[in-house]
Amino acid sequence: MSKKTTKRTKELQSKIEKEREYSVKDAIALIKELKSVKFDETVDISLKLNVDPRHADQMIRGSVVLPAGTGKVVRVAVLAKDLKADEAKEAGADIVGSDDLIADIQAGNINFDTLIATPNMMGMIGRVGRILGPKGLMPNPKVGTVTMDVKTAVSQAKGGKVTFRVDKQGNMHAGIGKSSFSTDKIEENLTTFIKEMNRLKPSSAKGRYIKTATLSLTMSPAVKMDVLELLDIK
Repeated sequence: MSKKTTKRTKELQSKIEKEREYSVKDAIALIKELKSVKFDETVDISLKLNVDPRHADQMIRGSVVLPAGTGKVVRVAVLAKDLKADEAKEAGADIVGSDDLIADIQAGNINFDTLIATPNMMGMIGRVGRILGPKGLMPNPKVGTVTMDVKTAVSQAKGGKVTFRVDKQGNMHAGIGKSSFSTDKIEENLTTFIKEMNRLKPSSAKGRYIKTATLSLTMSPAVKMDVLELLDIK
């Protein structure tokens, strides 16, 4: 780590009260002050959930459409044929194909951020599962990327949909906007994300569901959030 980076990090950390758990509004206001680089940083939320993903009913996974969008340009590929392929093109998909798309993936040409497939095409996915899986690009009905409603899936992917999955330690991360967003837009996205987290709380989960929560920018230190406030967002 360079002296310049160390100095910048120390300056940013000095703005954060270490023991304080910030309210949603205060945490957002603070991370806006922590911007210190030229590019448009992603606003990241990190949660530690009190779940054990080894139990199927405690595997928290899904997707949510953020009302203010993610601020990212998302390239969408659709694996479909005939009318559904036409529907995908009309909806604004960047890449639409069947055997040709599978061949591109096998050749390592993955020029997309999200892959949507109609159910009848899932047999083909088996050929490229080992390539897509590690990249987090496998279509899955739980997150709405295996569907006959191609039009909606494409528009949601383009319009601010984020997918999430808890890891083995119960950690959850998601990008919920950009540092250039207004505080109101970030709050709207954060609230929408947390509502979905609370909705997905397993009935078998014991104790406090969200153990810790932090908000940060791509290049900033993390700001602790008031977990009790988050648990009340329904």
